Amino acid sequence: MNKELLSSLIEEKKDIFAEISDKIWEFAEPAFQEKKSSRLQMEKLREEGFEITEGIAGIPTAFKASCGSGKPVIAFLGEYDALPLLSQKADIMKKEEETAGSCGHGCGHQLLGTGSVQAAVAVKDYIEKAGLGGTVLYFGCPAEEGEAGKAFMLKGHAFDGCDICLTWHPYTMHVCSMSSLANARVKYTFKGISAHAATSPHLGRSALDAVELMNVGCNYLREHIPTDCRLHYAITNTEGDAPNVVQAKAEVLYAIRAPRNTDTVSLVERVNKVARGAAMMTETDVDIEICSAYADLIPNKTLNELVLKNMNEFSNIPYTGEDMDYAKKYRELADADEIRRIKGTAQKFLGEKAEAVLGQPVSKLILPPVGLKQGSNDVGDVSQCIPTACFSSACFALGTALHTWQAVAQGKSSIAHKGMFFAAQVLAATAVNLLENPDIVEKAKADLVETMGGRSYESMIPAGQKPAILKEQ
Repeated sequence: MNKELLSSLIEEKKDIFAEISDKIWEFAEPAFQEKKSSRLQMEKLREEGFEITEGIAGIPTAFKASCGSGKPVIAFLGEYDALPLLSQKADIMKKEEETAGSCGHGCGHQLLGTGSVQAAVAVKDYIEKAGLGGTVLYFGCPAEEGEAGKAFMLKGHAFDGCDICLTWHPYTMHVCSMSSLANARVKYTFKGISAHAATSPHLGRSALDAVELMNVGCNYLREHIPTDCRLHYAITNTEGDAPNVVQAKAEVLYAIRAPRNTDTVSLVERVNKVARGAAMMTETDVDIEICSAYADLIPNKTLNELVLKNMNEFSNIPYTGEDMDYAKKYRELADADEIRRIKGTAQKFLGEKAEAVLGQPVSKLILPPVGLKQGSNDVGDVSQCIPTACFSSACFALGTALHTWQAVAQGKSSIAHKGMFFAAQVLAATAVNLLENPDIVEKAKADLVETMGGRSYESMIPAGQKPAILKEQ
């Protein structure tokens, strides 16, 4: 690989991609509504000579961009959806909405998608200058937050023919391999009988009572599930706000997480039993619907080694004094427990070398594969079918938690952009390595087969179920 050539290709267009990222930050569109964000990416990729296929897998804001021909087929995965109710003004040190009640990029997807586009463009340019063969793809993937866009794209055969998938995620540290928990989002809809709560309460059957009893039951269930499993819920419908009317309908949405798909299936069934018990106690009916689901992310040893090599190769990120002063302010806002958790992880894997770097407001550490499973990500579904690399790049001050206003506030900063450029370099370099050495592709495929150990991928999303956006049409 010609490192100087690749670096120059990233460098010469970095201002363009910083602007694209900032525009997507401003659009801040929620799951399946990313019309401006996906359009902006498509326009740039079309301008750069990619062939665009819109609406893949029947999802309006999903698309594929392609260039080149032949094997291997290397795909970059990008995202661009924002989080509800996280609107926040940029670069300020207090919580203050940009637009009341709107979304915000608290998970850095404006950087994630744009950095992946930047890598795809750089690889396309490199192929042309170096005379390499192979196919480069970019997938615009909507609705990662809660709606499992990639899982629905996978069911719609969007990724058929890909040999390798490469992606990344903005974070507070550089980690060469990310993993995640399997997750199912399950909606429980209870239906009862309305009645006057004062004159004839005996005639009513309260769906809201059923929801509350289910939540109490799940609180007791938490004591008897593995420590690395998680149950979260939000009551999404209480059938009005009149206390003198017995609520005839109520809904609660659960996120049910476990280390592996099979564990999640088992845990979902246990939660279902609690729901059915609550329905029996209140003489109501309950409908159970798996709305979306994420598989656990399968790390790939061969690809991780390649990513780690390239992260170290491009690790000299040019932070300025202004960058450090900026980050220091947000570092002071970070949660002390989050800082301790990060320090513990870094010291475990890097020993004494970790201490000096962790004293900086922006992490320069590059962690090897650490085996952490945290959160859930629909990249997991892709990783169980196609060898996949997913790493993180430091785009925020050390200790900044994702899904917070602090992450949104830093989303247009120089630090965020430099983390994105670093990720684009690592993605592009890894792709070039694979295009130049097809044997590595075959080795990565063998690693996936070995890691799966005879298991085959099976989504928890029921056959025939459509994404939320298509249900509404």
